[in-house]
Amino acid sequence: MGQGTGVVSKGPKFRIFKGQNLFWLPLAKFNHTYMIQSMTGFGKHVVQLPSKKITIELKSLNSKNLDINARLPQFYREKELELRKMIASALNRGKVDFSLYVEITGEETTAEVNKGVVKKYMEQLAAIAQGDDIKLLEMALRMPDTLKTDKDDIDAEEYEAIKKAMDEALSKIVEFRNEEGKVLEQDFVERLKKLNELLDAVKSMDPDRLATIRERLEKAVADLKVELDANRFEQELIYYLEKYDITEEKVRLANHLKYFETTLNSKESNGKKLGFISQEIGREINTIGSKANFAPMQQLVVQMKDELEKIKEQMLNVL
Repeated sequence: MGQGTGVVSKGPKFRIFKGQNLFWLPLAKFNHTYMIQSMTGFGKHVVQLPSKKITIELKSLNSKNLDINARLPQFYREKELELRKMIASALNRGKVDFSLYVEITGEETTAEVNKGVVKKYMEQLAAIAQGDDIKLLEMALRMPDTLKTDKDDIDAEEYEAIKKAMDEALSKIVEFRNEEGKVLEQDFVERLKKLNELLDAVKSMDPDRLATIRERLEKAVADLKVELDANRFEQELIYYLEKYDITEEKVRLANHLKYFETTLNSKESNGKKLGFISQEIGREINTIGSKANFAPMQQLVVQMKDELEKIKEQMLNVL
């Protein structure tokens, strides 16, 4: 919500207001069914009025913030801000393309075809793709500002129908996002399971790794064929092995994986938070890899990085 915007609960709906603008949105329609929600979605609804057919289309893709691209006839521009607020309250984040199309179906109408605008559209369309004039005309008439009217204000009943159509289109795009979120969630669960299995393998391998490093150092010193103080050598060896200790990294990585799972199962979709947790997971995996000094463990680290990279790729589309 921008500055000066508030939310007041009232039964099964909530009221959004800014200044003197006020409208109601059904809360139940936009509840997120799944733990996480995708930013990819599509929703469309058509409403038939006595003299015209109005179509609302919504398409969304992933984006760091909410970016709404509105495309509607000039006659409806005065309601654009309210329509944008309806979209923002339901979708929160993503690159959203919003289109409102109007098709005149009645015999009597105060609207007239804006011939100059239509001709310009047809010329531009003809330059892009070949087609007969009838087809180009049909396409051009769906573009903004092809109709002009002497009416000063939008009819109240017509605007109510538009808002209801918007509600339905939003409901459909949210449902689409929820279905996509369900697929993403299942993929994350499988990746987390694999990462935990690899971490268990790292834990099991760690004693052998340290023993191998110790044996390697003792052999290197023995090859020097010099006498050393046994106690001093043991102290230096312990100090050296501590630099390769990954106990803290294993504990932190396990905690990060658990925190990722907890956030994944929270009631609200939070892609940014999951992204931050993924960065911490990657940091611990990289540290384990740099300290490993043991080929079998480094192979496990490569597998862990591969699984995490797949998570990060999918994370870009989480709301």
